[in-house]
Amino acid sequence: GLVKMDFLGLSNLTVIRDTLNNIEANGKERIDHTKIPLDDRPTYDLLSRGDTLGVFQLDSDGMRSLLKTLKPNNFNDISALIALYRPGPMDMDSHTNYAKRKNGLQKITPIHPEVAEPLKEVLDETYGLIVYQEQVIEIFRRLAGYSLGQADMVRRAMSKKKLKDIQREREAFLHGDPERNIAGCAANGIPQEIAESIYDEITDFANYAFNKAHAVCYAIVAYQTAWFKCHYPREYMAALLTSVLDSQDKIAEYIAECRSLGIRLLPP
Repeated sequence: GLVKMDFLGLSNLTVIRDTLNNIEANGKERIDHTKIPLDDRPTYDLLSRGDTLGVFQLDSDGMRSLLKTLKPNNFNDISALIALYRPGPMDMDSHTNYAKRKNGLQKITPIHPEVAEPLKEVLDETYGLIVYQEQVIEIFRRLAGYSLGQADMVRRAMSKKKLKDIQREREAFLHGDPERNIAGCAANGIPQEIAESIYDEITDFANYAFNKAHAVCYAIVAYQTAWFKCHYPREYMAALLTSVLDSQDKIAEYIAECRSLGIRLLPP
């Protein structure tokens, strides 16, 4: 009956704090990093070039390559990218499908033509792909009349692969469950064969779908660090180097990045 919370000790928050202090120490106006615009074109250009070494969550080789393919131009893209660059979605090729659909290289297809309209609002922002757990919950609500709480229980059963619960919910999803006041797809005029195929697809995706609230929080820190690297590269790289003093590999990597950015490093 207790609320469980995870508190992450991210060194990136220290890097942001040190960057702000460096900006001020250099005689520049102090920045309120919580109010930087989320539609800054130069920042998205930096992301689209994959110049994200040292940017939170976006600095691996694979992620930088994906950024070049995706070419993000809005905040939703960063959030989706963080959710999709995980073993499950990558096994299903969801990360490259998202990038292709965004750039018109792959047709955007709904889960099923019969439910394209009721799910339009839910899946439009992710180009018809289920990316987030919250989308799974909304699909159960809109197609089968589940409450938010009931839909979340199904989402949890799917993510934990509880086969008995998944099978029980299939029946409720298709035909309803009067005891729990669930209408089912049949009550909404969705034929059983179509409802079955939709349930199977949701089950596949729900195994891997990421929590959007979590992805958005990560995306904010990712965007902030990218913005600092774009607009205050010296102050940001100085803070970044300070944060990795115990890692020779990272120091060498970030020194090389400074050189590629045309930043001269003085010896200690």
